[in-house]
Amino acid sequence: HDQPLTPAQFMEFARHMGRPIEYPFVKGIERFPEIIEVKKLEHERQNFGGIWHSDTAYLEEPPMGSMLLAREVPPYGGDTEFASQYLAYETLSAGMQRLLEGLTAVNASAKADVTRTREDRVKEKGGDGRDYVAEHPVVRTHPETGRKALYVNIAHTVRLSGMTEEESAPLLAFLFRHQVKPEFTCRFKWRAGSLAFWDNRCTQHNPVNDYHGHRRVMHRITLAGDKPR
Repeated sequence: HDQPLTPAQFMEFARHMGRPIEYPFVKGIERFPEIIEVKKLEHERQNFGGIWHSDTAYLEEPPMGSMLLAREVPPYGGDTEFASQYLAYETLSAGMQRLLEGLTAVNASAKADVTRTREDRVKEKGGDGRDYVAEHPVVRTHPETGRKALYVNIAHTVRLSGMTEEESAPLLAFLFRHQVKPEFTCRFKWRAGSLAFWDNRCTQHNPVNDYHGHRRVMHRITLAGDKPR
């Protein structure tokens, strides 16, 4: 938090960590298409991405990681929670782990439209308006650590492949509850200039919406990933 970064410096740092990519629904800031502004204004009730999720899991190759840089923070609140999906998987019973092995799930961007703020930003910033759907393993193996992590999320996962939404609902509801238990989580408190960098392949995050009447402005960079396996 003690190193205020210009957009150019933020981008330079991101390039050392991976390959910055554009977000499909919101255009980037001027001169830096890969940096998007994540903004909640004083009058807005809902916040961007305001639910537990892993970023853009509806893409065929979801991002490896995301970086968020705080530009303006509210006087209180606006924290971000993170949940380890390694722990979420490893604490399942052996029977449940066997059941999930080999299952895939359908993830859709249309499900993410539950947050109005994203719709407002898409209109305002000129996103491409397409719907994205991708199938990914319910349990993915991290390409670098080799550890297994749960890879469904309540914001994007619609159903299990080969099943109806109704058939999928009981198992998915259990996984959605289980994967964000408090014992798997930590909480990041922002200050202006704070920078968070997380691994989307084994982490979910939740921006806490508890600062109505105040502005919160962040800059986000997303880094290219690979196809989950």
